[in-house]
Amino acid sequence: MIHKPHNDRAGAKAPARLLRLARLLLVYTMASAAGAFAVKISLPLPWMLGPFFLFAALSATGRRFSVMPMGRELAQVAIGLAIGLRFTPAVLAATALLLPHMIGATLYLMIVTTCAAILFRPMAAVDPVTAFFATAAGGVADMATVAQRFGGAPSSVAVVHAMRVSLVVALVPFVVLYLGESAPRATVSTGVAQGHPWLDGATLVAGLVAAYLMALVLRPTALPNPWLLGPILAGMAIGLSDLVNIHVPGWMITVAQIFLGTWLGCQFRRDLLASLPRVTASAFAIGLFLITAAALGAVVLASVAGLPFSTAFLSLAPAAVTEMVLVAKLMGLDAETVAAFHVMRIAIVSTTILLVYRLYSQLNGDRNGSGI
Repeated sequence: MIHKPHNDRAGAKAPARLLRLARLLLVYTMASAAGAFAVKISLPLPWMLGPFFLFAALSATGRRFSVMPMGRELAQVAIGLAIGLRFTPAVLAATALLLPHMIGATLYLMIVTTCAAILFRPMAAVDPVTAFFATAAGGVADMATVAQRFGGAPSSVAVVHAMRVSLVVALVPFVVLYLGESAPRATVSTGVAQGHPWLDGATLVAGLVAAYLMALVLRPTALPNPWLLGPILAGMAIGLSDLVNIHVPGWMITVAQIFLGTWLGCQFRRDLLASLPRVTASAFAIGLFLITAAALGAVVLASVAGLPFSTAFLSLAPAAVTEMVLVAKLMGLDAETVAAFHVMRIAIVSTTILLVYRLYSQLNGDRNGSGI
């Protein structure tokens, strides 16, 4: 047997790496162009929605695209750090006063999503397990895994959650822009006016490293989104310590939007959507139902808690915390409050989801609920 030299094997892999790199470069060049076009037509959140709409449309035709490894996670690290740094002692104290409203808002969302499950079951002709976890206010990966564990259909759960998040990302910025109170555009510092640029860059890198390490620490925990929550906690610790001044530059937030929008758009899989047409159509209807319920709840929350409607709506919007916090930040709204509401939702839902499922199963007369 003749063995090829190691150098030959390494040389054969080089063209494959270059091809992957070229494909990534093409994808993010297209995404950047879509973002620039969205800016030109004054689309809200242009650098996220431009790539999202482009790749959602292309992916729906059956095309598949490569995305940057760890791109979405690193984007969340930058966004989380930027939000966490804004938690001053005064902001933290004001947020703590909203704790009863956060608990009430989470309970409202749990009731709404349970009603959505009851509606979704006959619409999509799915079993009770799939209906419950497809509409639950949790992350897609967690809900699909738990659904499979109890005999549900993880593919259907994934379709519903993907449709829900996509609808929220596509519609909520327009609702906030045209129906909410007017708010100044957020200005993200592109650097520190005082101090040495090299020192500013060093502190930024140190902050990003600390945020990344905090995400790694939280990964083994039950938290569904450590890549955002970890950096928020790291940013809060840095900001509250008042030891250093760190500013996340505007270009970094723009790059984070491009990564997030591209990743979201590429989640549309034509084969999966086409194989579950009834589930997909029902998911669209349920997504609109959840957005409407969030808007109605926001009217009450704004009145009771004294929040602007826009902030209350984003706090209740049925989507991932990353996207909603980013919307709030870039539209000049109270991103800290939005983040706090979603973190509270995650904490309560992740610790009570099986108990709520048991109650839901008993309500439906399903014996599967007794096995939890």
